[in-house]
Amino acid sequence: MTKADLIAKIAQDTELDKLQVQSTIESFFNVVKDSMESGENIYVRGFGSFVNKKRARKVARNISKGTAVVVEPHYVPSFKPSKNFVDRVKASSRVRMREEAKNA
Repeated sequence: MTKADLIAKIAQDTELDKLQVQSTIESFFNVVKDSMESGENIYVRGFGSFVNKKRARKVARNISKGTAVVVEPHYVPSFKPSKNFVDRVKASSRVRMREEAKNA
């Protein structure tokens, strides 16, 4: 699903104008990016958490040159789905697998 598909689906479900939905979605993404950039994590109960994970300093290899490169500690954005979210996806994938087995 693309962002355009997401906007169309939400507009259809809520009967709101696509431009309003697009503005809201863009605002949400900007808040997530700005918050994480400033070091804040975002917790959405029942959905998941947008968190900054710290990566430790490490020595990596540049394979093409055969040299060692030091990668300094840094943060990377990460999403951790809630248990409820994971359980729903697992349940739906089991149903899809059973349906695919019947059709095969």
